[in-house]
Amino acid sequence: MRRLLFMAFLPMELWAQTLTSPDGQYAISFDGLTYSVSYHQQSIIQRGQLGVDIDNRLFESALAVPRGEYQNWCGDLVWKGEERCSVDTIWTPLYGENAQIHNRFNQLILHYEKGTNGLGTMFEGYDKRKYYAMDIVVRAYNEGIAFRYHFPETANSLFLHITGEQTSFAFPEGTMAWYEEWAQGPYDKRLLKAPWFESERPLLLQLPTGQYVALLEAAMKDYVRGKFKLKKDNELQVAMYDCADVISPYDTPWRVMMVGEKAVDLINHKDLLLNLNEERVTGDWSWVRPGKVFRSGKLTNECIMKSIDYAAKLGFDYVELDAGWYGPEGRVASDARQVSATRDFTMPEVCTYARSKGIGVWVYVNQRALYRQLDHLLPLYQQWGISGIKFGFVQIGNQQWSTWLHDAVAKCAKYRIMVDIHDEYRPTGLSRTYPHLLTQEGVRGNEEMPDAVNNTLLPFSRFLCGPADYTLCYFNSRVKNTKGHQLAMAAVYYSPLQFYFWYDMPFVDQGEAELKFWKDCPTVFDESIALDGVPGAYIIQARRAGSEWFVGAMTNTEARDVLIPTDFLSQGKYMVEIYNDDPSLHTRTNVSVQRVVVKSGKTISLHLQASGGAALHFKPLAK
Repeated sequence: MRRLLFMAFLPMELWAQTLTSPDGQYAISFDGLTYSVSYHQQSIIQRGQLGVDIDNRLFESALAVPRGEYQNWCGDLVWKGEERCSVDTIWTPLYGENAQIHNRFNQLILHYEKGTNGLGTMFEGYDKRKYYAMDIVVRAYNEGIAFRYHFPETANSLFLHITGEQTSFAFPEGTMAWYEEWAQGPYDKRLLKAPWFESERPLLLQLPTGQYVALLEAAMKDYVRGKFKLKKDNELQVAMYDCADVISPYDTPWRVMMVGEKAVDLINHKDLLLNLNEERVTGDWSWVRPGKVFRSGKLTNECIMKSIDYAAKLGFDYVELDAGWYGPEGRVASDARQVSATRDFTMPEVCTYARSKGIGVWVYVNQRALYRQLDHLLPLYQQWGISGIKFGFVQIGNQQWSTWLHDAVAKCAKYRIMVDIHDEYRPTGLSRTYPHLLTQEGVRGNEEMPDAVNNTLLPFSRFLCGPADYTLCYFNSRVKNTKGHQLAMAAVYYSPLQFYFWYDMPFVDQGEAELKFWKDCPTVFDESIALDGVPGAYIIQARRAGSEWFVGAMTNTEARDVLIPTDFLSQGKYMVEIYNDDPSLHTRTNVSVQRVVVKSGKTISLHLQASGGAALHFKPLAK
């Protein structure tokens, strides 16, 4: 039921409004252009700021708007009323971590119009407030709070030069944050005090009370990337990469916060970002097929064909040809419409052979070529039979490249080509709108060979905003963690397009029994539950596909005893295959394979080696 309520003018300092989540646990209150958030009746945001900075002087210079009148664009906004509604629906994603997603929220829209001050003489004789208006759209979910700025349709097509956001988040003193300046950089746990440049999002924080908070961004499609700078001690402010030029009606990205009594609560509530994005268009999406990928180590006809055979043997879905197949990727002269003359294969031959084995083909293309040749590449790649493109070295941050990138993704759908975006791109839930955008990098993964502390922090930080192409390794000597740790990543790290054996020399496995877990574990699931964990210490993640469950457990650089609860299982008995590190074994990988029968509800106790992990596969037994 939709309820509208409009109120007469009141000075902003004399009114306050509150919106609560459906379960009543979250509450966000407004006092003018400031707000506060509570969770379980405890203060989370004490006094945050709202608003945007707009400077239209260049646009309006010919109309003699006095200089300086736009330094505080929100300063004379007049509150005109509110609009409330509630939504409670369930929707089905094309694929995902869960087969169904509950979209339930209460919404409040606060309507503002510009006062009569600060508009100069440009609209003399007109009702000036018809030309300048802004809404704050707020949603309270059981999973978190989200708000954004909406510039409604006005009497003219209003151009706005947005120079910044005043949006801030004021936390209690003593709050800690896992700071990271770039998407593939190392995390550093620190207080909300200097030194602080700009931190990436999602930003994970822990309050002095022990509660965890995540700050995120959703539905960033044609705007600029936001990070978090330090406004003052204990207060963060949205840091826009650059200015944005928009024409009303327009919605800025959502600013999102989630709170959890336990850190795993954040993981279990991350579908919130998908709910904040638009639905996919109606049509045939059957060509979008998540799956497992093996990269051809060398770009020769012999290696590519062997890689296709190897992928088929492993039960994988795709082979990828990485940078260099069309020439040096950084050179303008390299033409992605043809295989380099120095190579001994053709793309139609590769695609035809792969198709005969039930394998699809992905190709890497640098943004330099995509920007210059995209409209030529897409119909050609469709003709060849290419399944997907891995976008390489994308430019991110400003409005131009954000818009170009997402327009390019949309174009790929017209030619039934899937997408994997690499390098610094961070997702904001747009895979709901563009389900052929299977995954993206923007993660400190096996290209950097991070340690187990980084790896046990990622589920609570980077993976909160969406899938990550970690590029899993197994045999490479530079990996800092055990084989059990790497094996468990298939269940812990969600990526609908999952690369395996990255940086591993091709065909080096010797039939190791534990690799069966990678063969069996799918890349998309019907149900996902984070069971236990502490950021940077350990994580236990369970995922269901059909009637079978896959569990991954990973620890940091310390050995650890963990308990795997099985309350998530339906009633009955299960055969469980347990893959765990065992240094006493005299094998190449030192991973044991144990098969036991357990009854649902029984706790499984495991010892994890330092930088180690374990993987478990549950299969129901016939009653």
